[in-house]
Amino acid sequence: MPHSKVPPHLRRNARRMRSAMTEAELKLWNELRAHRLMGLGFRRQMPIGGFIVYFACPQHKLVVEVDGSQHAENQTYDQARATYLVKHGWHVVRFWNDDVLNDIDNVCAHILRLVGRA
Repeated sequence: MPHSKVPPHLRRNARRMRSAMTEAELKLWNELRAHRLMGLGFRRQMPIGGFIVYFACPQHKLVVEVDGSQHAENQTYDQARATYLVKHGWHVVRFWNDDVLNDIDNVCAHILRLVGRA
């Protein structure tokens, strides 16, 4: 997918989301940032197409989403976003907040398996 200019409203929203991370998002970001997870480069709240994804590893076209209970109500939107991402070559993996907060080691191990580093 070619790199395209990010619309200003999407850029503002991504910036706002980066400053208002949930406890689970922050915990996972602390494992992913600065190439801490086996040298993988992740970006947070990265715009892709018309969507903002929680965490993306562009090198492996992997999107990692962290979902709380509100996502049970947003399944139609989440499915549309996932369909768009998969259509453009991205792999999407979702974790519940509880998984990240209570079992971060297995969350990270699963991410490593997906990119062939485990």
